[in-house]
This record gives sequence, structure tokens and C-alpha cells, in this order.
Amino acid sequence: MKMRIPYLYLVVVVLAIVGIAWAPTLIVAAPRESTMGLVQKIFYFHVPIAWTTFQSAFICAGGAIAFLFWKSEKGERVAVAAAELTVVFGLLVLVTGPVWARKAWGRWWEWDVRLTSTLLLWMIFVAYLFARRYGGAGGRRLAAGLAIFGAADVPLIYLSVSIWRTIHPKTSVVPTLDPAMRPAFWMSFAAMTFLYFALLGARLGLERSRAALDELHLAAEDHGLLDGEQA
Repeated sequence: MKMRIPYLYLVVVVLAIVGIAWAPTLIVAAPRESTMGLVQKIFYFHVPIAWTTFQSAFICAGGAIAFLFWKSEKGERVAVAAAELTVVFGLLVLVTGPVWARKAWGRWWEWDVRLTSTLLLWMIFVAYLFARRYGGAGGRRLAAGLAIFGAADVPLIYLSVSIWRTIHPKTSVVPTLDPAMRPAFWMSFAAMTFLYFALLGARLGLERSRAALDELHLAAEDHGLLDGEQA
């Protein structure tokens, strides 16, 4: 049977490709920051990736809530797909941040509230994947609880620079960005967003195919079609 790819998904993929191709051109053309120079341009990747990570954590938590309270298998598929992407994008945040910090602070890592809470977020979603895979009969429910706990960490990460004394840049950086830097930033932001949803759509397609295969396997067992194979 021929698999049909939704038109909307194709649009998202095309927009992601266009954004990824166009963003570097705008980043190169954007003016250099006077203090940090060239290394500041990692800002155009670091911040959009961080926002995408936060978005992914909320999507995962939404799917987890649907699974916990309404037994939604679709919600659980959304949750696991988003959890994997939260781990991937979160790792990119933890890699790009220290590169920027090395120039700005003179060291790769600082146990700053925002950095520490971001590391905690990544670890929670790594724990989600382990709990779902190796947690036994209650693993999926335990993983769903971790997803909700992880999403609750996101507001803490965002507000941390306003509540505590921190060396991390404030949330006012983006609103006060030099107008000449804004096209590069917003193009990178859009590119990361479209890339995320393209990856999420592909991962959900894999989960749907896996669920359909499991149903076929169970149906084959019910009709005794696998008896010879098991023997």
C-alpha cells in the first residue's frame, strides 16, 4: 500500500529547508557584537534551540497528560516523540551554551541557576526515555509523570534570571536586540521551529507505523498464523 504524505507536512519540511538554507546568510550579514565579536553569532542558534526545547517539553507534557487522564495512546505517542526531540535539542543547548560562555565568562560552565535548571530539564527527559523503555509494567505512567515534572521546570528556567542573581543574560536581550540583528535571529527562530515540527511529524509517523505493526502481529497471533513460526 502506498503511503500518503500529508500536504501540510510537506509544506513544513520545505519551510524548514528554506529557513536552514537562508538563516546562515543572514547571520553572516548581521553586524558583530562589539564586546564578544564573532562568537556572539552562536546566539542565533543557541536561543532558538533553547525555545524549541522548551516548546518540545510542553508538547511532551501535553501528550503525557492525555495518556494519564484519558488513556490516549495517541497522546502517549506524541509524548514519546516529543521527549526524544527534547533530549536532542536540549543537548544542543548544553553544547552551544558553553561555547558562548567560554568567550563571555572565561570558562565553559558555571553553576548558575539557569544553566543548572536547564541541565536538570535535559536529565529529566533522559530519565523519561529510560523509564518508558525499562520501567516495566508501570514504566509508561512513570515516564508520563516525569514529562509533567520536566515541563514544570521550564518556567523556572525562564524566570530564573529575573528571580535570582545570575550571570546569564536577561530575558530582555531579544526585545532590545539591534534592529540589524533581528532578521537573522527571527529567521533562525523560524527555521528551528519548522525543523522541529518536521522531525516531530516524521517521528510520529514512525510511532504510528509501529503501533499498526503491533496490531497486525496481535491479529496474526489471534488467527494462529504465527504458531508455526513460534514452534
